Amino acid sequence: MKLPRFLAAVALGGLLVSACTGKNAVDQAAGGQYRFVQGTGLGKTIAAADRRTTGGFTGDLLNGGKLSLAQSAGKVTVINFWATWCGPCTVETPQFDAVYRATKAKGVAFIGIDTKETSTDAAKAFIKDNDISYPIVSDEKGETAVALGKIPSLALPFTVILDKEQRVAAVYLHSLTAKDLQPVLDKLLAES
Repeated sequence: MKLPRFLAAVALGGLLVSACTGKNAVDQAAGGQYRFVQGTGLGKTIAAADRRTTGGFTGDLLNGGKLSLAQSAGKVTVINFWATWCGPCTVETPQFDAVYRATKAKGVAFIGIDTKETSTDAAKAFIKDNDISYPIVSDEKGETAVALGKIPSLALPFTVILDKEQRVAAVYLHSLTAKDLQPVLDKLLAES
């Protein structure tokens, strides 16, 4: 008899908490930091007034050394989550490198996050074979997505784009082409 009452109380508590988690409640609870709610539609961005700062991260680069998100401050930053066992990722990554090479002088940074990989050897070989020039962070456990704003990393690839102020401008939960990505970058580069 006590167990059903306990379960009912827990359910009621959950409803009360969920009723108080509107945009403002989440933003206040997060101290104004971005918290994932849903993905962004293709070609769309979050309105500048609604963007929130991402959590930072530092990670080990596949080719040695460390990278901090803070290094890309002041640039539009594309953070792409991928793995060599993901077919769409192996198509997307070389396309992203072409966009990176064409836009880096304009103020665009790219960071690859090699995640959920059983061995870094496959990723290192892929990077070398495809002449990927932007930095790739090794994140086997998928901790970077959580640090950025509790972004679910159930499926790959997915891409987070930050504006020049390192606020989350878009989260795309599917593969992208260079044609999909370029107009979004142009829009964010044009922002003052």
